[in-house]
Amino acid sequence: MKTDDLIAALSAHVEPVNRRLVGRRIAVAIALGTVLTLAVILAGLGIRADLATGRAVIFLLLKIAFAAGIVALASVYLIRLARPGGERRISSGWAMIPFAGILLLAAISLGQAPSRHWEAMVMGDEWLECLLSIPIIAIVPFAAVIAAVRTAAPTNLVWTGAFVGLVSGGISAMAYALHCTDDTLPFVAIWYGGTIVLCTLAGAILGPRLLRW
Repeated sequence: MKTDDLIAALSAHVEPVNRRLVGRRIAVAIALGTVLTLAVILAGLGIRADLATGRAVIFLLLKIAFAAGIVALASVYLIRLARPGGERRISSGWAMIPFAGILLLAAISLGQAPSRHWEAMVMGDEWLECLLSIPIIAIVPFAAVIAAVRTAAPTNLVWTGAFVGLVSGGISAMAYALHCTDDTLPFVAIWYGGTIVLCTLAGAILGPRLLRW
């Protein structure tokens, strides 16, 4: 067979690539990971008992808004990174907006409180549980999202893995908020934000191993 004939044969019956397929797969994986993470929280830790009070609801919504904002922004970048060369078309600075926002609110909160209260506002009563729970529970959404990204063809595996970790940490923090009773802004900024960053670093380390193709 001549080269021209071979090329013609290979190019015949080629169907167009569905550019939305990668995004849909990742979106489904994020939704599935969120549902499974909520199930883990409900079965393993339970929901905080004081949700009948207005203050508890307000702080729960604030925590969820912080974590959901991270998930939403990071997901947009992740869908782009999952495609070949996607890292050349993104500027990841927007993903930092929720972190900057919660740190600003935490600083204002500390500035308005007497200095003798700062340690309690930062450490809370459940800092160790938060430090352990969010990264461990994040394994559930991480597995779901990494499986979806593996069906694509990312070319920057470190950045892609980092954003899988960022999304997973945000999902885990969002679910953990249903259980956590520490409601100060400095606590949320340091322990929620810090553990999500840890998940991001873990994703960056694991990305090249798990996403290699």
